[in-house]
Amino acid sequence: QMQLAESGGGLVQPGGSLRLSCRASRVTVPILVMSWYRQAPGKERDWVATLTESGHTNVADSVKGRFIISGDNEKGTIALQMSSVKPEDTAVYYCHAASATMNYWGQGTQVTVSS
Repeated sequence: QMQLAESGGGLVQPGGSLRLSCRASRVTVPILVMSWYRQAPGKERDWVATLTESGHTNVADSVKGRFIISGDNEKGTIALQMSSVKPEDTAVYYCHAASATMNYWGQGTQVTVSS
């Protein structure tokens, strides 16, 4: 079945930038939506941003104006450009893809914002 692989996580200083990428493989069904989620220690997984098959994007209020999602659902690739990062952005970031009947998750990539 479809697999998602994230890359680009790491340690970044407050106010800095980081770019996450996600690539889908073994794609056998149309991808309708691709998204980023994140989960901080001891907290639930939260939605961050979405890219629809039509190219429409949406981001959570907590990252609006700082994070940008881009990509191509048809090719199974998305990216998350993170700017002006804050310590509260520290989390494991997960790539998500949805077909008409299934949801798929990547293994996650750690982002740590610290000086």
